[in-house]
Amino acid sequence: MRRTIEKLVKERADQERELLAGLDRLRDRISGLDNRINDLNLPSFLFDLEKYSEEEEPSSAVGRRKRGRRSAGKASLQRQQAFNRHLIAVLTEFFAFFSDHLKTVRALSAEVEGGLRRGLALVDAKDREWDAQGSNHVGMIFKSMEWRVDKLAASYEDVNLLMKRFILLRDKLDRLLGQLEEKQPPEPSLARDLKEPLEDWSYAGFENRYRGSADDVRRQQEAYLAYFEGDKPVLDLGCGRGEFVEMLIEKGVPARGVDGNAQMIEICRDKGLKCERGDILEELTAVKDGSLGGIFSSQVIEHLPPPYLKKLVRTAYRKLAPSSPLILETVNPTSVFALVRIYFLDPTHQRPVHPQALQFLMESDGFEEVTLIYSAPLEVDRLQDLPAGDETTAVLNRNIDKLNSLLYAPSNFAAIGWKK
Repeated sequence: MRRTIEKLVKERADQERELLAGLDRLRDRISGLDNRINDLNLPSFLFDLEKYSEEEEPSSAVGRRKRGRRSAGKASLQRQQAFNRHLIAVLTEFFAFFSDHLKTVRALSAEVEGGLRRGLALVDAKDREWDAQGSNHVGMIFKSMEWRVDKLAASYEDVNLLMKRFILLRDKLDRLLGQLEEKQPPEPSLARDLKEPLEDWSYAGFENRYRGSADDVRRQQEAYLAYFEGDKPVLDLGCGRGEFVEMLIEKGVPARGVDGNAQMIEICRDKGLKCERGDILEELTAVKDGSLGGIFSSQVIEHLPPPYLKKLVRTAYRKLAPSSPLILETVNPTSVFALVRIYFLDPTHQRPVHPQALQFLMESDGFEEVTLIYSAPLEVDRLQDLPAGDETTAVLNRNIDKLNSLLYAPSNFAAIGWKK
């Protein structure tokens, strides 16, 4: 939005300069027209015409009569001819003046029309600039409100989860207090039962705050629904709050999930989903070979050490039925933004997984047609191209494209492979 406003401000300033330049040209033309009228010297022309039209007074009556008979006709003809010549010169001058004046008036009319058009264009440019300024201000307000609402929603989820956990832990706390009151050493297993749920709740709160709401996750994952069909069950490894399991069931595909976080499983069970707490590799290993219609895992494999991930992919191939997909989504480490701002945000991440490395791993274990799908583009954060110009600008834009592909590549990718 900032660059859009800058562009509109520049357009408005250009329109203002163009309008002012047009007004200066119009002022100069009007001033030149006044000078032309002054140069015409109309009083002088009229004086000359009056001079030629006057009769010559006689010097004496006798002489007048003597000369008059002989030259009266000739003198009168000469005066008439001189008068005619001067009158033609005056009329010619007037015609030239008015012809040129007509051209000037037409030019002035065109200049005035252009000025009006530039004025309207300036009004439109100012309207667009003000609209953008207003939209930006309103957008900033709504963005701030949206951020606050999201923060409040995350806080509500945290409090809600914590209250449920406290209710479940109440009996265990009563047992622990009873043992302490009787001066008996507390059972280690009881202490672990109290500590582990609190740790699970802590990570669930982290997920709520930084991964986004359930609706955000659904929007991010809904593109993968098209890969799963039929009546064979789909297993979601690391199902979290169960968003993808829920969407599969809504589509009519049987699905269940497994996650190591007890708090997440509580959320899934509150939704009525078939989700179990446990180690994802152990749960996958317990499934009958060739019985699954698909396996899905989102934002999980970056938490796994490499040997564990290799065994997981190999086991997944055995458990899938023919013509079934394995989809593994994770943070895209080829995007510097995603690596710095997303991957390193979570302290439980083990190591990033490179797209080509994951593709090779799946192909090595028998998966075919393994493709890489990139998602969650970072269009807003990308560097902006410069306006088209000379070759230097073209080179800079090509370099900007290279920086964008390195810094702001999509933040997620998924490797999708098929068991044939």
